Amino acid sequence: MRNKYSAIKTVVDGITFDSKREAARYGYLKIRFRAGEIRDLVLQPSWEIVINSRKVCKYIADFMYRENGVVVIEDVKGMKTPLYNLKKKLMLAVHGIVITEVK
Repeated sequence: MRNKYSAIKTVVDGITFDSKREAARYGYLKIRFRAGEIRDLVLQPSWEIVINSRKVCKYIADFMYRENGVVVIEDVKGMKTPLYNLKKKLMLAVHGIVITEVK
């Protein structure tokens, strides 16, 4: 099934991904995880973005893992929407988290 950006939902290991690109990235990260190159692989970790005690929104990343002791938050992007760009800025401002984009 295609979404409005022509991404095709893809199932790998019983997990439904929003796009073929995201599913392929999962396959790559899984190989790196099994090889011991990365640790603590998490799919779709989320953070609430709260400003002045009010929940503004929720950000859901595609992947989170640890590489060389550093936590990496990854988002597989085909198209950067205005909403994504705003959430990316809010994640940095509120949580100090830099999102790594993978194309």
